[in-house]
Amino acid sequence: MLRTPFYSKMLAAGGKMVEFTGYELPVQFESTGIITEHKAVREKAGLFDVSHMGEIYLRGKDAFASIQNLITNDITTLKDGGARYSLLPNAEGGVVDDILVYRFNAEEYLLVVNAANTQKDAAWIEARLLGDTQFENASPTTAQLALQGPLAIEIVKQFISPADIPEKNYTFKTLTLEGVKIILSRTGYTGEDGFEFYCPNAYAERLFDLLMEYGRPFGMIPAGLGSRDTLRMEAVMPLYGHEMNEETLCHELGLDFAIKMNKESFIGKDALLKNPPRYQRMGIKMIDRGIAREHCPIFNDEGRQIGHVTSGTHSPTLGQAVGMIRVEKDFAASTLWVEVRNKKLKAGIVPLPFYKRNK
Repeated sequence: MLRTPFYSKMLAAGGKMVEFTGYELPVQFESTGIITEHKAVREKAGLFDVSHMGEIYLRGKDAFASIQNLITNDITTLKDGGARYSLLPNAEGGVVDDILVYRFNAEEYLLVVNAANTQKDAAWIEARLLGDTQFENASPTTAQLALQGPLAIEIVKQFISPADIPEKNYTFKTLTLEGVKIILSRTGYTGEDGFEFYCPNAYAERLFDLLMEYGRPFGMIPAGLGSRDTLRMEAVMPLYGHEMNEETLCHELGLDFAIKMNKESFIGKDALLKNPPRYQRMGIKMIDRGIAREHCPIFNDEGRQIGHVTSGTHSPTLGQAVGMIRVEKDFAASTLWVEVRNKKLKAGIVPLPFYKRNK
């Protein structure tokens, strides 16, 4: 298994290491656990090792055109220092990945891709570049930490100049910290305010120590993959390989804000126009006792299977079992049945997201 530059620090902090997308990462920490780490992010702050994510730079006079062709969203209005969420479609309208696009200037962009897809995405993107576009896969040399929670901003203020802190969500700044160039962005995957620190591998351990030093007084603790999953579930952040894959059509995910069909063209646009969505993403809360897990089949009141669970867990914030489901587009009832261990359990349809922070 691969190890991130923070492996030794995570191990020393008591991380219980597991395999995830080929990396050895902490699922939780011995002195805390998933529930405590989840609550820390909701109430104070948590620190995640997300160095397994991929970073791909595109530069040149045609970098903009290349990206416009590659993604479903439109970056025409994306300004310097801005970030935008998008889907990376294939020719059939399926999802190669979901990504973030960072704009440094008109001729330099950073694409942040999912860990499991880094090599696949890199090959896909590099093979479809237009004109004068230079490609760099910086993933092997880039470390990344995510600081999430309502007190994240207070922690960042302790050692970052106010002028270097991104003011709005989905923006970023490039700055120098102790003589090292880093990127500080403000996006997040937990439903809370938060920041991502991108730095060279050589500076990773020092950056971790800085964040722990300034974060501890605010109740910040290291957090693992377990709480990252329960947090993203409550905020209904889709996860590649669960809510989407190369067979899932882009317009079947409830992510229409990231699909701009009025763009002149992009890979997969014709396929999406020719194939109306057949499925939809919805949210459920369990009525009967039980947890709806991934792949559990879903039935309507007449007993016909209409879809399946894509992600499910017990929500620590709500104190209730919740799930994201993929069901037929015309399904509109308020209840359904989830098959868990050969037993059909009743669940209710609820609006998404399950959790939304008070800004």
